[in-house]
Amino acid sequence: MTQKIFPTAQDAENAFYEALERCDLDGMMAVWAEDEDIVCVHPGGARLTGQDQVRESWARIFSGGPRARVHITNQVAISGMMLAVHSVHENFVIEGQSQRRGDAVPAPVVATNVYLRTAAGWRMIVHHASPAPVQAAPAPAERTIPPQTLH
Repeated sequence: MTQKIFPTAQDAENAFYEALERCDLDGMMAVWAEDEDIVCVHPGGARLTGQDQVRESWARIFSGGPRARVHITNQVAISGMMLAVHSVHENFVIEGQSQRRGDAVPAPVVATNVYLRTAAGWRMIVHHASPAPVQAAPAPAERTIPPQTLH
């Protein structure tokens, strides 16, 4: 397999989400390090380790074909010489689904992506995604009653 070189961790991250949107298994696996110590946790799923388990999980996810766009928000990136950690909110928009009242809007996912600088450029070694906690509706403003003087 010809490996694409990702000069930065952000380049690897961009390729990861592009492959996710296209349901491109080869593109997805090109982002991952060729190591049996890689780890992937999909929302609500078990911990998967190694190339075989990670590839198999993405193949199952992609089997239905492209159906979602992913908009990344709230990225926090911590980078060093050899390791980078990105924490993001993955906001999925399902194709054909509108934002009209009554349509289910998927909850955002909180993900942590860890990248390692290798001889072949930056590669993902960990992807851990979990459903984001449901945001509580803001409490209604309390009505303040002005002080009253009784005579």
